[in-house]
Parts: sequence; structure tokens; C-alpha cells
Amino acid sequence: MNIHLASDHLTEALARAHEHWRERHAGEGTARGVTIAFSRQAGTYGAAIAREVANRLGWPIYDHELVTRIAEDMGVRRNLLESIDERRVGWLHEAMASLLAGQRVNDEAYFRHLIETLYSLSAHGNCVIVGRGAPAALPLSTTLRVRLIAPLEYRIAAVREEHGGSMADAAKRVETTDGERDRFISSHFGIDPNDPTNFDMVLNVARFNKAECVDLILAGYERMRKHANQAGPAKEPAPVG
Repeated sequence: MNIHLASDHLTEALARAHEHWRERHAGEGTARGVTIAFSRQAGTYGAAIAREVANRLGWPIYDHELVTRIAEDMGVRRNLLESIDERRVGWLHEAMASLLAGQRVNDEAYFRHLIETLYSLSAHGNCVIVGRGAPAALPLSTTLRVRLIAPLEYRIAAVREEHGGSMADAAKRVETTDGERDRFISSHFGIDPNDPTNFDMVLNVARFNKAECVDLILAGYERMRKHANQAGPAKEPAPVG
């Protein structure tokens, strides 16, 4: 998707979703839930860390579940959305799946539903969202944006441990996954997915183990929660891109 075109779609989707978010908060007190939004490099145990954060807080987590929820809302099969989600399947697989299912879904429609779903979840707060541009899209005042990173060698070893195969296979998987995620963020949100200023916390999982990362994120959440509850009415998020 062209970045300028994506920016127009993002502005429209954000406006509609923000209005929904504002209406959900109308008449509520100052206490508002915080969303913890994760961005992660491949091989940083992002899913495990996010899930443990959610478990410790007793919150729902939306990772693969998010795509399933949007597919249900759109009335399409999940595999049609996975081709335009962070991971892309081959164009032939996408075309055949669409043909066999008798369904059609495009990048723009998915992106619009994604933004609206993210804002709907943010309106409730008290949830963990992994990837899908959540750190870039959600309101700054009620979102803790976490980025998980590690040196390339560490991440390759972690992926090989999880999936098996050779070091070359693991290196290729890391390269492909990072590339697909980075393109998803840059093309849809017009930002550099590796810019640390787009996040509140950037944790190197090679320096802190998973339990320590969870502790640090929860400490950040406590401070964010206090700030959010002390703030006045929710403000519109800063523009992305």
C-alpha cells in the first residue's frame, strides 16, 4: 500500500475509532484502564512475555485471537486475513483460499477493522495486545508501549531452539519475520518500527530474562496507571506518520 494512501486510510479509521472510544468514555469517571501494547523482534519471546504479563494482571491477551475476532466481525475465514496481517502467505495461497471460500477481503478493509477493533479494546482497557500496530495506533495517555529487542545472534539461537532446524533456517526465519512485521508497520502507519522514541519501554531480552522483563513491564504499568488516573479527560492520540 502506498504510504500516502495508507495515511489517508489511517486518518479516516482513527477518526471513526476515536469517536467510538470517546463515546464509550462519556460520563465515566477519571479512572481509566491501561492497555499494554507490545512490539517485538523475532526471537525475543514476545508472546511468552506478553502472556505472562496478562496472567499476572488477570487480563485478556490479544495476539492471534485478534485476527480471529476481526475475521468473525468481517464474516470471513481467518486464513484470508492472515495473508494481509503481519505475516504474509504467498499470493497463490491467498487467491486460491479466496476463490474456494467465495469470499473477498482486501488490505484496506482489514486495516480499517483492525484499527476499530484496537480502539474498541482500548475503550475497555485492562488488556494486553501483541503487535498489529497497537503501539502506534492507540491513545498515548492510556497505552504502555513496549518494544522487545535482542542482538541478532541471540534471536537466531532462540528461534532455532523453538522451531528446530539449522542455524541458517533460523536466520532466514528471523529475517523474514522481522521484514514482514517492519513492512506492515511502515506501510500502514508511516513510521520507523525500530525507532525507540515510538515506545515507552525498550527491553533487551538478552540482558533481562523473561521473569525480569515481566517485572519491569509491570512496574512501568503501575506508573502508567497512576498517570492515567490522575489525568483529565482522555485526549486524542498524537498523529502517527
